[in-house]
Amino acid sequence: MSSAAEFRAEAAKRILIKDGPYGTAIQAEKLSADAYRGDLDLARDQKGNNDLLNLTRPDVVTKICDSFAAAGADVLATNTFNANRISQADFGAEDLVADINRTAARIVREVADRFAASDGRPLWVAGAMGPTNKTLSLSPDVNDPAFREVDFDEVKAVYREQVDALVEGGVDFILIETVFDTLNAKAAIMATLEAEQALGRELPLMVSMTLTDLSGRNLSGHTVEAFWASVRHAKPLTIGLNCSFGAAQLRPHLAALSAQADALVMAYPNAGLPNELGEYDEAAAETGAQVSEWIRDGLVNAVGGCCGTTPAHIRAIAQAAAGKPPRKIPARGRHTLLAGLEPMVIAA
Repeated sequence: MSSAAEFRAEAAKRILIKDGPYGTAIQAEKLSADAYRGDLDLARDQKGNNDLLNLTRPDVVTKICDSFAAAGADVLATNTFNANRISQADFGAEDLVADINRTAARIVREVADRFAASDGRPLWVAGAMGPTNKTLSLSPDVNDPAFREVDFDEVKAVYREQVDALVEGGVDFILIETVFDTLNAKAAIMATLEAEQALGRELPLMVSMTLTDLSGRNLSGHTVEAFWASVRHAKPLTIGLNCSFGAAQLRPHLAALSAQADALVMAYPNAGLPNELGEYDEAAAETGAQVSEWIRDGLVNAVGGCCGTTPAHIRAIAQAAAGKPPRKIPARGRHTLLAGLEPMVIAA
């Protein structure tokens, strides 16, 4: 049985649990600049380059991954959110991208296989790819709306390098997450589909959108329904929402997506909204209680945590999901669904 088939079979029986974030977990370690750099000969300050820790402090990455697996996570993502040439250019570490991704995947693969062997439950590894810090849909220059810092083929090539290295490291799925620009996501999807064709085997996709305000749109202006219409052709294993807000604020937008998407829905919110210092105060019990409302209303097939969530939050979420029925996937509509900034339905 393929990883995707195994995932679907398990998701038909129960709500699956995704892990939490590396970013805020790494911040809690309070590492020095030297810890980030290690023995690497890099000219720029590397403090805050969380992805580089896969090479310089794999023990830290392993510890965080272990803690989420022990809390009950079934899906373990790699610490590779910014492990692409565009994002790593800020640190002058572009040439390490392939090594970072391969190593990150191997770290998480080892943890997943170890936990699966110890308790018999399957765990899957998702190769995480963030949105980069460039946008294909919008100009960074208010005086030149047509200007773009990158083009589609360039972004696709950047993602292809990351996909290939993650696959070499042993991931089960590719997770395109925190999508603020739908066109960036389309480039990542095409890179993954091309890699799948080159491999000659299935390379399942997980796609997760992030909302930039309470109106329920991402930065490129798409509603969740329009976003689904834009990416459904790729037949993702999961579609969903992450980051953005806490579970309470995400709920209406998750409900809208859940009602339309004929795919598994995976959502992982922040631990509430950040305070004035950018920190997250929402306790694990509160996050678990809010997610339990999603579960009660049949909105999710998989659920986890994003910024500010800890192993305690993931444990609370897993407890809320235990024994509860997963969302029922709606039948595929017999109509044409197109996407502008909002969906356009053409009746059959």
